Amino acid sequence: MTLRRPAKPAPLVVAASLVAIEALFLLGYAVLELSSISSDRVALAVTTSVFFAAYGALLLFCAREVARGRSWARSPIVLAQLIQLGVAWSFRGGDTTPVAIALAVVAVVVLAGLFAPASVDALADPED
Repeated sequence: MTLRRPAKPAPLVVAASLVAIEALFLLGYAVLELSSISSDRVALAVTTSVFFAAYGALLLFCAREVARGRSWARSPIVLAQLIQLGVAWSFRGGDTTPVAIALAVVAVVVLAGLFAPASVDALADPED
C-alpha cells in the first residue's frame, strides 16, 4: 500500500512560485551588476552582486522548501515580502509608480498565499 501526500494547496503553490520568480530576478540583477563593473566602482559592484546573489539564492531555497511543506521557510519569505512592501512604498510617485504597484501586488499575493488557511494547515506540524 502506497501512501500519497496530499496535494499542496493552490495559494501555497502560487506564493512559492512568485517567490521563486522574485529570486530569479534578484539573481539576474546580481549578474547584471557584475557585468557593469568599471574601475571606479569595483567594490560597490562586487558587494552589491554578492548581496543580491545571496538574497536571491536564499529566497529560491526557501521557495522550494515551503513548496515541500517546510514551515520554517515561511518566515524568511514573509520578511522578504515586508521588505518588498517598504521598497514599493519608496518607489511610489513619478515614473516608478508602475514598479511600486507591481512590487506591492506581488508581495501582497505572496503574503495572502502563505497565510491562507489551507496553506497554514499544509505547513502545520503533524503534532499540532
